[in-house]
Formats: sequence, structure tokens, C-alpha cells
Amino acid sequence: MRKWGLTVAAAGLLSGVALVNFSAAASSGDGSLSPAARPVIGTVSLAALPVEAQQTERLVRSGGPFPYEKDGIVFGNREQLLPRQPRGFYHEYTVRTPGSHDRGARRIVCGGRQPREPEACFYTEDHYASFKRIAP
Repeated sequence: MRKWGLTVAAAGLLSGVALVNFSAAASSGDGSLSPAARPVIGTVSLAALPVEAQQTERLVRSGGPFPYEKDGIVFGNREQLLPRQPRGFYHEYTVRTPGSHDRGARRIVCGGRQPREPEACFYTEDHYASFKRIAP
């Protein structure tokens, strides 16, 4: 496996610019990230989520009905931000965003063999750019 890393420090170049520190790793062919390059996913309690996310989580555990046509579709995890699993393991559900004229950016992604009893659920408020695991 070929690995490479990059660190950028912008201190002193421009006043008021924050330091940026990131690293990445490349594999020999499958495109997966090494464990060191995978993002760390924080946790959030269900009670700390917006009420709309709590409602969506309850719908997942009851099996619906879901208000959006795409609710329950397979989530591909192309960004590889969630733990690696076989295709079809993760399913996504829309979290209503008040004032949004479309589905908005908020989702719950759950994984497991039993849709009503997921092994883990994750919340994203920024359309898959970041996730937090929902603590039971």
C-alpha cells in the first residue's frame, strides 16, 4: 500500500487565517482509505438532535410510513465516512428541514440487517459531509 500525507500550515501568511491540518492516504487500487486517514465520528444523543431527527429515528424503528419517496434507499457510503460495510448495509432517511423547499441536507443513515432494529444510526446535517453516531 502506498501512503502519502500532506500538512498545510498557513500561520503568518495572512492575518486571521486559521491553521489547516489534514492527511490522506491512498491504497493500491480499491480506493479505500487507511484506518489512520478515516475521519473520527463523534456521537450525539438522540435527545440532543433536532425534533425532526427524533421523529425520523422513531419512523425508522417502527418501519414507516416515510414521508419522502427516497426514504429507505441504499446509502452507498461513497465518501467512506461511515465504517466500511457491504453494499446494501446502510439505508438513508430524510430529516425534515423547516423552511426548506426540497429534502434539505439533513439525513439519518442506519445500518444493519434488520431495518427496524439497526445496529447503528448516524446523523448528518450537512448532506453527508460529516456524521455523528446516534447514541442509544
